[in-house]
Amino acid sequence: MIQIGNYNTLKVTRKVEFGFYLDDGGEGILLPKRFAPRNLRIGDELKVFLYHDSENRIIATTQEPKGIVGDIVLLNCVSTTAAGAFLDWGLMKDLFVAKSQQLQGMHPGGEYLVKIYLDQQTGRAAATEKIEQQLSNENISVKELDMVDLLVYRRTDLGYVMIINNLHTGLLHFNEIFKDINIGDRLKGFIKKILPDNKIDLLLGKPGYQRVEDESGKIIRLLQENNGYLPYHDKSSPEDIYSFFGMSKKTFKMTVGALYKAHTIDITQTGILLINK
Repeated sequence: MIQIGNYNTLKVTRKVEFGFYLDDGGEGILLPKRFAPRNLRIGDELKVFLYHDSENRIIATTQEPKGIVGDIVLLNCVSTTAAGAFLDWGLMKDLFVAKSQQLQGMHPGGEYLVKIYLDQQTGRAAATEKIEQQLSNENISVKELDMVDLLVYRRTDLGYVMIINNLHTGLLHFNEIFKDINIGDRLKGFIKKILPDNKIDLLLGKPGYQRVEDESGKIIRLLQENNGYLPYHDKSSPEDIYSFFGMSKKTFKMTVGALYKAHTIDITQTGILLINK
């Protein structure tokens, strides 16, 4: 079975002047000549993306879209009609968002966070802005300290609501953010806490000593690049530490403490010093 709005690996069955036909168990799916790899031959298997063109024909392409069915992505609106809007998803044919699937209306040039889905009536890939109703924390599939994929969804008075693994929502509090983030950004993080009402608190990066182990190498490298000394310590501001090391002050202190206990560095009143072994 072929999957529209997704990648499929199909066999080349015949060549024509304007491209190649790929085996779908029927008449075949056209891969236009301009998207065919050089030296493609009959019998070769090829990974292609399938979608409908403007004449409702299934077309194969080696172009890579900005998202597949099931993905939540930030896309730019290129045009609108009375029926809906069209978003640039990286293919020759733009992605349609019906008016009924928009929140406050879309306008050319605007960026919108949407979920790509397969329309059951038309069989085409389409998009919807109505994401939140497809997310649920009723049956949580993650636990505390689990590493997760995060998508920045919307800003609130407390922080940013994040989409977790395309399934749940959680909150990244402002006081836990140490870099610029924007709606649509994809980040790595972990579950800090699951509250009794199934609300989820999040942190960026990796949990506990996994993070320390990753950051130790960075601090040692930076020391080596700066003649074995760096003027940062527990009195340095969180902003200065993040600006130089790219980590929170809490992570910096944990990492420095672990390096000190391992006799890798010495801590002075003005900074940290690499111990030559």
